[in-house]
Amino acid sequence: MWILLAVISSISLGFFDVFKKLSLERNNVYVVLLMNVLISTVLVSPLIVMSIMGNPLCALSLKGHGLIFIKSLIVAASFVMGFLSMKYLPLSISGSINAARPILVLLGAIALFGESPNTTQWIGIILGFVSLLWVGFIGRREKVEKGAGMWIAFGIISIVLWAASGLYDKWLLGNGYTPLAIEAWYPFYETLIMLVVVAFIYKGQFSPDRFHWSKNIIVISILIVIADLAYFYSLFYPESLVSVASMIRRGSSLVAFFYGVIVLKEKNLRLKVIDQLLLITGMTLIIIGSL
Repeated sequence: MWILLAVISSISLGFFDVFKKLSLERNNVYVVLLMNVLISTVLVSPLIVMSIMGNPLCALSLKGHGLIFIKSLIVAASFVMGFLSMKYLPLSISGSINAARPILVLLGAIALFGESPNTTQWIGIILGFVSLLWVGFIGRREKVEKGAGMWIAFGIISIVLWAASGLYDKWLLGNGYTPLAIEAWYPFYETLIMLVVVAFIYKGQFSPDRFHWSKNIIVISILIVIADLAYFYSLFYPESLVSVASMIRRGSSLVAFFYGVIVLKEKNLRLKVIDQLLLITGMTLIIIGSL
C-alpha cells in the first residue's frame, strides 16, 4: 500500500511541476509561492481546526509546533530556490534536476537511518549523479539565459533542501507525529514565512516582476496537498523505506519532461532523452536493489 501511495504522490507532483511552470510565466515568483501556500493552508484548514480542538489524529504539543516550523523553513527555502530555477530554465531541464532528489535522499537514508545499499543500488546512485552533471552540460549548450548557471545552481540547492525535508519527514513520522498533524501545520507556517519574505522583497524593491492572478495557482495548491498527504502516509507505514518512496516519487520528472518536449517544443531533445534514460536506469536499479 505504501508503494501505491508513493506512486500517487509521484503523479501529483508531475502535474504540479507542469502547472507550476505555467503559473510562473511572466509572473512574480515570490507572490505566486505565497499564494500557493496560502491556498494550501485554506485547503487543510479543517485539519488545523481539528488540531486546535485536540483531535489525536493531528494534535501537536508546543515542541511539535517548533519542529513543524523548522520543516516549513526548509520547504520555504527549497520552494523559493526551486521556483526561481523553474522560471528561468526549460521545464525539461528543471524537471531533470528535480529528479535527482531521491539520489540525495538515499544517501541521507544511508547515513541517518542505516539503510545499506547493495551493488545494484550503488550503480543507480552513480548514474543519478552522472545525470545531474549532464543537466549542467545541457544548460551550457542551450544558453538558456544570461546566468543560466546560477539558475541551475539554485535548482541544485533546492533539491538538497527538498531531500533534507524528506528525511526530516521520515524522522518526524517515526517519532509519533502523524501525517495529518504535519499536513495541517506546515503550510500554515510556510505562509507566515512567505509573508515576511514578500514584505521584505517589496520593501527593498528587489523584484521587478508584477504579479498577476492565474487559475493555475489553485491547481498547484490542490496538487501539492494531494502529493504531500500521499507521501506522508506512505512514509507512515513501519515497513516503508524513505529511499524507495522518494525514488518512486521523483518519477514525476517524466511528466514534466514529456510536457516540455511535446507541448513546449523545447530543443536539444537528444541530449535530454539521454539524461532521462540515465535517470530512469538509475531509479530502476535502486528500486530493483530494494526488492
